[in-house]
Amino acid sequence: MKDEFVVIPKATISRLPLYFRVLSELDHVGVPIVSSEEMAAKIGITSSQLRKDLSYFGGLGIRGTGYDVSYLLAKIKEILGMNHHRHLAIIGAGKLGTALAGYGGFLQHNLEVKALFDIDEAKIGWKLGEIEVYHISELKPRKEELKLDIATITVPAAAAQQVTKAAVEAGFKAIWNFAPVRLEVPEDVHVRNEDLVVGVLTLSHHLSRKNQ
Repeated sequence: MKDEFVVIPKATISRLPLYFRVLSELDHVGVPIVSSEEMAAKIGITSSQLRKDLSYFGGLGIRGTGYDVSYLLAKIKEILGMNHHRHLAIIGAGKLGTALAGYGGFLQHNLEVKALFDIDEAKIGWKLGEIEVYHISELKPRKEELKLDIATITVPAAAAQQVTKAAVEAGFKAIWNFAPVRLEVPEDVHVRNEDLVVGVLTLSHHLSRKNQ
C-alpha cells in the first residue's frame, strides 16, 4: 500500500518529534541499537504504542533486536520533512514574534525564520539580525521572493483570523498559530495551534489537585 493511502492518526504525528529527540540524544552518545521498551520509557508511552506508531511507516525495526538508531533517526527526519530547509514567516513583530525570530534552535532542525511582518509603520524596515520587518501588505510578494513555507501567527486574537486570511491568500499551506483562537482555513491548509495560556493553566490545575 502506498503511503498516500495510509491514514496516519494526528496523535502519531505529534509523537514523531519526541521520537526524533530521543533518537538524536542516543545517536549523539553513540548508542547503535535501542529497544522499543527503552525508547518508549524515555518518552513516557507504552512500547506497544511506539511500535504501532512506527508500523505506519513500514518495517523500521529488527525483530528480536530493536531499532537501528542511526537508520531510524534518518527515517524520522525524512518523515518529518527535515531533509528540506523550511523558511518561516512571523506575522506580528511584538514581543512573542521577535522572541521566536531570535530563537537559534530552529536552525538545528532545518528551519529558518526569514521575515517578520506587521502593520505598525514604526516597525517597518527594522531588523533583528538579518531578519527584516515588512508591512503585511508585502506578504504575498515576499513569500515568493524569500520562498516562505510556514506562516507563524503571533498577533492578538482579534486580528488572528484576518491575518490568517491574508496568509492563505498569499499561498501559505501551513500555519503555526500562537493566537488564542481557533482559525477557519480551507481544507488544504494545515494549522498547528499553540495556546500558551491553556498550557500553563493545565499545570496550575495539576498543582491545585496536588495541594488538595
